[in-house]
Amino acid sequence: MAPPQAIPVQPQATHATQTPHAPQAPLASQDFPVPQTAHAPQAGHDHAPQAGHDHAPQAGHAPTQPQPQPQPHTPAPQAAAEAPRTLQYRFDGPEDAPILVIGPSLGTTWHMWDRQIPELAQHWRVFRYDLPGHGGAPAHAAPSVAELGDRLLATLDGLGVQHFGYAGCSIGGAVGADLALRHPHRVASLALVASSPRFGSADEFRQRGVIVRTNGLEPMARTAPERWFTPGFAAAQPAIVEWAVQMVRTTDPGCYIAACEALAAFDIRDHLGRIGVPTLVLVGAEDKVTGPAEARTLVAGIPDARLALVPGASHLAPVEQPAAVCDLLLTHFSTAWQDAPAAALPAPPLVPGPPTPATPFAPVAEIAAAPLAPEAAGRLPDDRYERGTKVRREVLGDAHVDAANGSADAFTEDFQELVTRYAWGEVWNRDGLDRRTRSCITLTALVASGHLEGLAAHTRAALRNGLTPAEIKEVLLQTAVYCGIPAAGAAFSVAQSVIQEETTPPA
Repeated sequence: MAPPQAIPVQPQATHATQTPHAPQAPLASQDFPVPQTAHAPQAGHDHAPQAGHDHAPQAGHAPTQPQPQPQPHTPAPQAAAEAPRTLQYRFDGPEDAPILVIGPSLGTTWHMWDRQIPELAQHWRVFRYDLPGHGGAPAHAAPSVAELGDRLLATLDGLGVQHFGYAGCSIGGAVGADLALRHPHRVASLALVASSPRFGSADEFRQRGVIVRTNGLEPMARTAPERWFTPGFAAAQPAIVEWAVQMVRTTDPGCYIAACEALAAFDIRDHLGRIGVPTLVLVGAEDKVTGPAEARTLVAGIPDARLALVPGASHLAPVEQPAAVCDLLLTHFSTAWQDAPAAALPAPPLVPGPPTPATPFAPVAEIAAAPLAPEAAGRLPDDRYERGTKVRREVLGDAHVDAANGSADAFTEDFQELVTRYAWGEVWNRDGLDRRTRSCITLTALVASGHLEGLAAHTRAALRNGLTPAEIKEVLLQTAVYCGIPAAGAAFSVAQSVIQEETTPPA
């Protein structure tokens, strides 16, 4: 197979008299009003997206804006009983055109794609969706990327959509990659925007969840501009920055935390070779969240993938450089679209075919082959050990487990394996208690036994397992009564330091 190639793109013009495009709010539908705080200010001289249909799993309040006339055969909103397994969505474009599904990033709404809709909707029936608890969608949290994909498919199944192209940004890209792996017969073509086979570390996202659980979404809203936009764009477009901040503020905190947990557990690095559809990997050249390095990992691992670097863009490239992103999507989906298989049954794993026809863009770089992952240390097959390793990392964090394993030697490695298999592979894996309850018990037992050397790690674990600082305080107050004031006092000192470290928002 020929090596993947990067596609050069021209940044959108930034003359002094020209204002970069901002997402523009479409009219609210008759079924569900779009929250006013999620609308972007109008900028530039672009036309607003054509009126489409918004659908929410549950009916909202009466719209406050003029309403477009419904087109024939508009699907009815989902019933409340179906809400937890479907997503809020919107259609744009002709009803008889091929379906193009577009997914948003964490903390945004479908309006992040507004500036691409007028062009895309000339060629495709564009289906946009909101993540749970985003953009006014019902707050039925999804615990994993696969669950988001299942809800998306359930929504599309209810509309009779079986075959579609897919473009998604960040977590929206993760959903698309997951669908291409688990349901390859449904996906015609794929575009992964500002995405990654693994988003940072699990510890980073679980700590983000701890911060939101403790402080609300204001810390995430305050730091969103520096994560999403280049400094020059943020300085020149304060109205768009404020719009972005409001999108985060109006998100349901529980759904945001669940999405962080979903990203913490997402890792498809070992499965990229099974993605068998034509794939465009698009990334802002200045993206510090999921940047060019992550994009090159995707391109090196996916057999039929091409890379597009967008100059002058950070994480939300569709907002910052809308014209460049739109041109790349138009070119990709116009030239790389696989017809649906004749049978409706799931297709077997696809064998990579020949590279897609060359596009008019000239390559500017070649992507080196992905480095081979180091082989795991040989162990006897033991399902308890594998389960225990997974739970131990989820509860205590990668850094803690890596440090424990890294310090093990011939004298202590058997003990580490015993702890992993028995404590984490068996006891922590039992269904009788949830992890919050197990953390309460563990904190109490450590105080009662005087083993405060483990209290810091399990205070962090308790926060990750969903306990708030106020609940941890109540647990320690309870230990003061039954375990003694001195023991509880020492425990409060340890826990206070950990809670302050873990819950303080980034500066």
